[in-house]
Amino acid sequence: MNATTSEQLMAELRAVAREAEELLQATAEQTGERVEELRERAKNALEAARGIDDHVRKNPWAAVAIAAGVGLLIGLLLSRK
Repeated sequence: MNATTSEQLMAELRAVAREAEELLQATAEQTGERVEELRERAKNALEAARGIDDHVRKNPWAAVAIAAGVGLLIGLLLSRK
């Protein structure tokens, strides 16, 4: 995994976080059991995304190594016939 791919992944993660925040703001006035459940799940996902972003910023080489390892495993699994 190269730096450009890591940067693209982080950019996409930030975009998802922004969209989740916008969704939470847009549905703030709506009520209902299903809406509340979805809002809670979106909040949890947003918190997790922020945690991942913080961890990657604090430990960039560890994140690159993990991503490379996952990519290697996926490549090995897909190459088996």
